[in-house]
Amino acid sequence: MSETFSVNCPTCQKSVMWLPENQYRPFCSKRCQLIDLGEWAAEEKAIPCETADFATDPSLSEDWSSR
Repeated sequence: MSETFSVNCPTCQKSVMWLPENQYRPFCSKRCQLIDLGEWAAEEKAIPCETADFATDPSLSEDWSSR
């Protein structure tokens, strides 16, 4: 038997039940999911890191992903 619990929507903080039927979890709706995606795309959100070596190292080629 699995336990059901709720989380807060990262965008609006509304309580969301964590269920397989909730296709937008952890978001409460498609709208909140798209708002979050837009914030990442606009670089308003980022994962902190010490350096971005691939972006600052001149010895790396433009196609850094192939390394």
